[in-house]
Amino acid sequence: MKNILLLITALALTLPLFHATAQNTETVTQLAPEPIHPREEQLVTMLLSRSHYAHKDIDDSVSVKMFNEYIDLLDGNKLYFTQADIDSFSVYRLQLDNDLMLGRLEPAYRIFNRFMQRFHQRMVYVQKRLNRPFDFSIDESYVYDRRELPRAKTTSQLDSIWRKRLKNEALKLKLTGKKWDEIVKTLKKRYKNIEDRVRKSQSEDVFQYFMNALAETFDPHTAYMSPKLSDDFKIRMSHSLEGIGAVLQVEDDYTKVVSIVAGGPADKAGELHPNDRIAGVGQGATGELTDVIGWRIDDVVQLIRGPKGTTVRLQIIPAEASLESPPDTIAIVRDKVRLKDRAAKSDTLEITENGRTFKIGVIDVPDFYLDYEAMRKGDPDYASTTKDVKRLLGELQSAGVEGIIIDLRNNGGGFLTEAINMTGLFIKEGPVVQVRSANGRVEVDRDEDPSVTYRGPLAVLVNQFSASASEIFAAAIQDYQRGLILGTQSFGKGTVQNIVHLNRFLRKTTAKLGQVKMTIAKFYRINGGSTQNMGVVPEIEFPSAYSSAEVGERSMPNALKWDEIRPLSYRQFNNWDDALIKQLRLNHLARIHKNLRFKFYLDDLDRIRAERKKKSISLQEEKRKAQRKIADDLKEAHKKALEAAGQGEDKSDLFLDEAAQIVDDWIQLESRR
Repeated sequence: MKNILLLITALALTLPLFHATAQNTETVTQLAPEPIHPREEQLVTMLLSRSHYAHKDIDDSVSVKMFNEYIDLLDGNKLYFTQADIDSFSVYRLQLDNDLMLGRLEPAYRIFNRFMQRFHQRMVYVQKRLNRPFDFSIDESYVYDRRELPRAKTTSQLDSIWRKRLKNEALKLKLTGKKWDEIVKTLKKRYKNIEDRVRKSQSEDVFQYFMNALAETFDPHTAYMSPKLSDDFKIRMSHSLEGIGAVLQVEDDYTKVVSIVAGGPADKAGELHPNDRIAGVGQGATGELTDVIGWRIDDVVQLIRGPKGTTVRLQIIPAEASLESPPDTIAIVRDKVRLKDRAAKSDTLEITENGRTFKIGVIDVPDFYLDYEAMRKGDPDYASTTKDVKRLLGELQSAGVEGIIIDLRNNGGGFLTEAINMTGLFIKEGPVVQVRSANGRVEVDRDEDPSVTYRGPLAVLVNQFSASASEIFAAAIQDYQRGLILGTQSFGKGTVQNIVHLNRFLRKTTAKLGQVKMTIAKFYRINGGSTQNMGVVPEIEFPSAYSSAEVGERSMPNALKWDEIRPLSYRQFNNWDDALIKQLRLNHLARIHKNLRFKFYLDDLDRIRAERKKKSISLQEEKRKAQRKIADDLKEAHKKALEAAGQGEDKSDLFLDEAAQIVDDWIQLESRR
């Protein structure tokens, strides 16, 4: 179990919604399953029902969930199917479980082919409606999030929805300075590009969507990967293609950044962040930006990939901005992600308090890496997180630091062995994590080394993108009361996946089959609680733009629940009382409310939260301009206030500085006890 590589988002498996344009022909190609698909369907069903951690029977409840998942994959925002369409499919709602066992795929292809017909009808409307200008003086609004609304009952209702959709897209372009003829040209080109790609849908695509509708009823990390997607997975896992080092998925027509690969080009550039949305991609310093709104994820990835040393430009809408904000354009030089670029790094921060200067060491751990092949071959210089952190701890102690922060923000995981061994640098030997397999067997992974590299004050900084192996380390440090956990509640991925190649079950076939990525085990802390869903909750929480329910495992449908098993016997390092933690929190809150940069950050959080609660937007030009002016004026006012206070050039890490202040508070409070 220790050699399992834990990667939270090694591959984006969210399937694209077909928000696209009309076909030029009057007929829509009818897709049908390939001869191997019925047998493959039975194989996937058998594997999930027998080997998935959840031990879920394929019954009517799964059938209903699968039916809903499949409809959502095709038309989750309710832009194509009418309620009459859904009613006509309802005969399948309780039938899919039986069809899966028997290898029947007629429902999958009938629903998909109907979708393509509705898609064609909608896009005929799009092309026709773009020939007439919109009146942006009318006071009306567009509901862009329709997931909780009822479906349209008639074609005329769909026409109204699509008119407002197109009007919103046109207004966004108008507000960037484009004239009507430019707007029409841009939108028609956008939809033509999408149309060309949607028309390339093949039988294997339909099969993949349908099997993933089944897989997602088990948990969000279980998935069927077609042969093509399986090949992409191998490429990404081996890092053998040049790119920017980012994991992407499609959400609401936009390509969204899921995570940034530590040490990769995007990470080094520092301008692309999780939850940013990519609206356009351009080649080189001056190449035309290609609008990629509504594109399939694999097509966007193909545009972003390219030879090492070349530049790709991305038009992005930052995570904190609304979809109506004007996009920024950034440039990233493509490169391979090298192991040495992912290595842990150290720094020091100095804090002056009451006439005395405290030096706090910081070790940034971007992921839990290990050059497994070099280690296996006996190379004494093999790369390892634990080896690097041990060396950095020695250097920082020699530099006279009085406390250390381990920065695990955006650390999506890595090798479990490294998380265990790195924990051992701060504790004597003892248990670190429990792993419960699908058969109920619990295995305990331990630190076997009694030596301790660092015994001083320790804090671990996490955020909502700290996941998997980083959560195991943070949880162990918390359970041993070895250090303070600071930041925001972590991601909550406490499961282990395994890849199963379907060809191993049908050795006589010449067809290349796909793979199933399946959850097979679950992690538990030494106190008995799972890291799944709950993640790690800091002793002192920092403000965040996202609530714990909006980001991470807790936000994913069908995520496995938090539970607990028997705790292990272990000895805590410290014995903190509530009074110490309470005082540290009070000091933290008093400090951030006096800090001007923090005050403006909190103001921005309030504005962002209010924006995210909205599900509609005005289609009146003057109102949109007024809304944008309010945001621009606020941004400018903050900038001027910071400049007046002499903080205009301060680019320091707000949260890292605050973490160092908390460690300083801790040291001083402990010295008085």
